[in-house]
This record gives sequence, C-alpha cells and structure tokens, in this order.
Amino acid sequence: MDFEVGAILAGKITGITKFGAFVTVAPGKSGLVHISEIASTYVSDVRDHLTEGQDVTVKVIGMDKSGRMNLSIKSAAAAPAEEIRRRPQPKPQEIASEPTFEDKLKRFMQDSNNKISGLKSNTDKKGARRRGR
Repeated sequence: MDFEVGAILAGKITGITKFGAFVTVAPGKSGLVHISEIASTYVSDVRDHLTEGQDVTVKVIGMDKSGRMNLSIKSAAAAPAEEIRRRPQPKPQEIASEPTFEDKLKRFMQDSNNKISGLKSNTDKKGARRRGR
C-alpha cells in the first residue's frame, strides 16, 4: 500500500485522546490525526466529531524518520469542496461596469475631505463663541 505524503487512504478510528485520534489504515500501520486536523472549524473535544470504530478518509500530511504517519481528515475532505467553491470568472462586460480602484479611492477621498471640513467648521464656530465671552 502507498503511504507517501499526499496519499488519500481509508481507515478506521482505533483510539481517541484529548489531542487527536489514532487511525489504522492497514494491518499493523496506523497514524495520528491531530485535533487541529479533524475539522475546518474549532474542535474543543475530539469525541464531539469522532467515535472509535468510525470509518474515515484521511490524507497523509507527513511522515517522520521512525515511519509514523501524520494524518488529516479535513485535508482529505477539502479537495472536493475546493472544486465546488470555485467561483466562475466574471465576464469582461461585468468588469468594465464596476468602478476601478482609483475611482473608489477618489470617492473615498472626497467623502473624507467633506467630513473633515465639516468638523473643522464646527470646531471653529465653538472656538469663536468661547473667545467672545
């Protein structure tokens, strides 16, 4: 069986700890799925997401010198989801109708200058009243 980094394998959860889960991918060959590699969301307790005996699909994300495998469930599941999430490229006429960055920047600067001049005029009026008393 191919246990190279990047390989996607089927396995079974054989043990759960507070820092991850052990997955057997072949007889006598297992690896660890760290708690950070279980789901794309925050995982506070491994048992909320996995149970012993559960069949899972894992991706080999690393191997150390002694042959231990680092596995990921979220990386194995992320590959098909990325294909679905790809947005279609906008058509050329849609791009032309949107304001450019320079146009947006000019608009922002105008709005900002208007707000600043309004603040300055208000503070000037208040200062003149105080000096007149």
